[in-house]
Amino acid sequence: MAILRIEGAQIITMAGGDTEVRQGWTLEAVDGEITYVGPAEDLEPAAEPDEPIDGSGCLLLPGFVNAHTHAAMTLFRGSADDMPLTPWLEEKIWPVEAKLDEQDVYWGTTLGIAEMVFAGVTCFNDMYHHPEIGARAAIDAGMRMCPSGVLLGILPNAEELLAAAREFTREFADRDDLCIHPMLAPHAPYTCPRELLERVIEAARELAVPIHIHLAETEQNVAASMETYGRRPVQAMDEVGLFSVPVSAAHCVHLDERDIEIVAERQVGVAHCPGSNLKLASGMAPAQALLDAGARVGLGTDGCGSNNNLDLLEEARLAALIAKVREDDPTVVPADVALRMATIGGAQALYLEDIIGSLEPGKRCDCILVDLDAPHLHPRHSLVSHLIYSARASDVHTTIVDGNVLMHDRALTTIDLDEAYARVTESAERLFR
Repeated sequence: MAILRIEGAQIITMAGGDTEVRQGWTLEAVDGEITYVGPAEDLEPAAEPDEPIDGSGCLLLPGFVNAHTHAAMTLFRGSADDMPLTPWLEEKIWPVEAKLDEQDVYWGTTLGIAEMVFAGVTCFNDMYHHPEIGARAAIDAGMRMCPSGVLLGILPNAEELLAAAREFTREFADRDDLCIHPMLAPHAPYTCPRELLERVIEAARELAVPIHIHLAETEQNVAASMETYGRRPVQAMDEVGLFSVPVSAAHCVHLDERDIEIVAERQVGVAHCPGSNLKLASGMAPAQALLDAGARVGLGTDGCGSNNNLDLLEEARLAALIAKVREDDPTVVPADVALRMATIGGAQALYLEDIIGSLEPGKRCDCILVDLDAPHLHPRHSLVSHLIYSARASDVHTTIVDGNVLMHDRALTTIDLDEAYARVTESAERLFR
């Protein structure tokens, strides 16, 4: 029996979306499951903890959830900047991805996991090639992951990719691994013909897993959907039957009122990726309208090729700021809402809200400690405001996934960074030679 206990920290549980800061509370977890969160004096300890953690001077809260990324694209960081989406994909990304091997994906993903752990991310939703290799990197690092192999109907081996994705997803679904939650990932409506999408929907229903897809990211995506289906992307996918199974949709930038209604009614998970959307000039997603409609809205970084970092705190800040400009209203997406999007909202977008996203008994122990001893976090008018508008990834002191400490006092415990740097450098030199 492994017992983890964190004492002395200020705590935001996010239970029920609550952002109140609690003083004098303790968290205890047994074998990765939270068994107690509450006043220290009311704790009836299971036994002495294996690893008591002193949270004095820190804020304890749920780990951040990266609802959409391509982790191994750390290999592409800085290689193709300042370009629009279509030529970026067709001229810079896809040709290099065609040369990727399993070692590239393993070490690129490992580097991405290290970056996310340093930034307080405890779960990420990944769409990439060789998903079984990315999943192995996550398992080796002790990270929570939703892996899925990207399916591109425009490739000559699309059938082979679909068969492999089904086999991979079935294997991990059957294993019931506590930290690996597989999905199926048709890349986007404009790269996957209807027949392929229908087969993916059938497989998702059979395997009881969600679908991870890019949706309505650019105006060109909307135009392509109108040409193919005579409908906007969300409405076309509704007609195809995509939303008859759980779907986690990345971006959702170009939505009209009916699109937003459908997303909310069908309980589609939305991964809002403001940093990537800004850099690629894709537009500004209607985050406040989606939230008002009752949609499941989380945050994603996208891959390092189109964002350059995996800092979800940065995404939370951008989400709050961009919404204010988009709506010409400084009151929309306030700090507490942005924090919900980064935590429980991300869990909801991935259909994992029953196990992560808040600190409550019965949930898995995915949490972080943020060091409050920094000039930019004083004076303490509002810790929630400070998290969204002032805090940095480097303020994260400790990162815990499923009750296991992956970083403490800014030191990684499961990843050898020097080896990761060396291997990623080797891959980059070969891929971009």
